[in-house]
Amino acid sequence: MLEKNPVIFIILAFVVIMIGTTITMIAPFKWINSESDKIAEVKPYTPLQQEGRDLYMREGCNNCHSQTVRTLAADVERYGNGGGYSKSGEFVYDRPHLWGSRRTGPDLARIGLKYPDPKGAWHRKHMADPQSVVPASNMPAYAFLNTPLDTTYSERKMKLLKFPYTQADLDDLKGKTEMDAMIAYMRKLGTDIPVKKAAAALQTPVTLKNPFSDLKTVEKEAEAIYKQQCASCHGEKREGTLGPALKGSARSDAELFTIISKGIEANGMPPFAASLDAQKIWKLVTYIKLDSK
Repeated sequence: MLEKNPVIFIILAFVVIMIGTTITMIAPFKWINSESDKIAEVKPYTPLQQEGRDLYMREGCNNCHSQTVRTLAADVERYGNGGGYSKSGEFVYDRPHLWGSRRTGPDLARIGLKYPDPKGAWHRKHMADPQSVVPASNMPAYAFLNTPLDTTYSERKMKLLKFPYTQADLDDLKGKTEMDAMIAYMRKLGTDIPVKKAAAALQTPVTLKNPFSDLKTVEKEAEAIYKQQCASCHGEKREGTLGPALKGSARSDAELFTIISKGIEANGMPPFAASLDAQKIWKLVTYIKLDSK
């Protein structure tokens, strides 16, 4: 009996484990990360983005945030932001990968698509004081990242990773802070992949007529939607913070519906058509149009 001969038992167990490891972990590398897996739009990191990625690892952000949208429909809807689930070609320049497995915080694989603000205002405020934009967040503040960026090894990193860069890229690091680098990295995540830009338009009704002209019938729900989706950028009382004030907006109902549905990429406002149906958007419009509360 094998159990009476521990040496043979250990050897056979090792062989079985190695066979399983070879089949599930070693052999797949023969057919993944090949030329066919590459995504043409995915580009290497710039020096500033790479510095931000290193800071992300230094601060242990991957302990709470994953960077892989699973194929589950719920995950795609919650974290995909129009980019769908994660593909292997997205991570061709990630060394090491930061997929993670724990989601104490939200998945960040598409965070650059969710907040497209070219100045990164939302990210800056969130990093400095997370609770100011997400009151229930248990994320610690990272205001201390507003310190000069150490660029001593920036060029060496780019050469070691064989990422293309120019002298202008290196010069751009001068005067930058660690916060600038972190935000540059956040803003890149997910933005190199093809995105379904038409997703927002699918939610737009044929006739832009508000069915909820009487706020009293939808007030409680509309306020809850606003606090969950809009308050972090437009203020709890619609007074405006990162985004403009909305209290008693002079825009027409149809115009507000279109803006909320499709977003304003140039101003950093994401589209909400994928996460809110037409009824909820109309309720938001009714709440925003209220002069006083």
